Amino acid sequence: MTTGVESKLGRFALIATVALIGLNLRPFITSIGPLAAGIQDSTALSLQGMALLTLIPMLLMGSVAFAGPALQSLVGARRAMIGALLVICFGIALRWLASTGWLMVVTAAIVGLGVAVVQAVFPGIVKREFPHHVGPMMGLYSATLMGGGALGAVVSPMVAHATGSWAVGLACFALPALAAVILAGAFLPGDDRARQMGDITRILLSRPRTWLLMGCFGLVNGGYSSVVAWLAPAYQEYGWGASASGSLLAILSISQAATALTLPILARKTPDRRPWLWLTLAMQAVGFAGLAFMPALAPFTLAVILGAGLGGCFALIMIVALDHLPDPAQAGALSALMQGGGFILAAVPAWLVAALHDATGGYAAGWLWHLACVTLVAGLVVRFAPGGYARVMPEVGGGLAFVATASCPRS
Repeated sequence: MTTGVESKLGRFALIATVALIGLNLRPFITSIGPLAAGIQDSTALSLQGMALLTLIPMLLMGSVAFAGPALQSLVGARRAMIGALLVICFGIALRWLASTGWLMVVTAAIVGLGVAVVQAVFPGIVKREFPHHVGPMMGLYSATLMGGGALGAVVSPMVAHATGSWAVGLACFALPALAAVILAGAFLPGDDRARQMGDITRILLSRPRTWLLMGCFGLVNGGYSSVVAWLAPAYQEYGWGASASGSLLAILSISQAATALTLPILARKTPDRRPWLWLTLAMQAVGFAGLAFMPALAPFTLAVILGAGLGGCFALIMIVALDHLPDPAQAGALSALMQGGGFILAAVPAWLVAALHDATGGYAAGWLWHLACVTLVAGLVVRFAPGGYARVMPEVGGGLAFVATASCPRS
């Protein structure tokens, strides 16, 4: 029989596991920007070639997410998570040997594959294990995800400077990934896969609301993919060094983490998330407009405002997707599909910003593109009225879940 103390310790360990997993999902992307000059010099990657290091993982995050429900049904959420974390660890470690551009692209694909599986499976686990605290826990997950982005931007140039190798600066993040594998193996609960659902993916894709969620998620995260890829290089064109531009990206990521954690807590008692989403979109609009028109005026302030908008919006729209369905497995499947289409859409802007830079000689056109995207999403968000969720997204099969409740007791 499990004692109260053991149960509390188990819950704290599971919360720590959620945090550490989130921490490992972005350093492999954000560590690239501050070291872009050294990577280009060593590998001869062009600007658009460098964009592939963001574009390919984003495409994988999107395409693999569509297989998330089937993957959970086949092997179970726990096994899928542990396997994906091992893939992330391997792909990052391989960057130590990345001496050519094509090998860097291969490592981006490997890590992107692992991250894709984690992002497809994890929200459903969170809703299953913390049914009464979905908002705060998704906030924690999102905050550590953004915090990992800050870690990548700050630590990679420091390690590269200390060791004299940009490859080591990238590969050092295999260590926290290994720690996540160990923690997940010890504390993620198992699954009972005896109960199955039909073709949940086909059913959800037949509903217009799924596509609306995909579009909003993709347009917002396209801004994130462009910022983490090009914010540091953009300021390096103004004469900033790797450490200084990395610090700017880190400030943005810390601001993302802060709002990703706090806004879901502030919004937890308000079923209608739209006012909070509009607030985050307004902050993004200010940030992108500032980067386009006044990049030299208070760049750290712009990074804070833009980061707050991106981080808060990411966490809130993840919660909005989970809000649509009461069944954890079905809500997780909807979240996976939203991320699937969303990340495919979000993969393009980082390359587009590079192409616009080549065409115009600067990044302003790319930032204006994202300002237009933010305006479009602000108009689409009006449709996320919680009173209509049951009508536009009825439960599938009476709530029968393909991944049943965890085998361990939960509080």
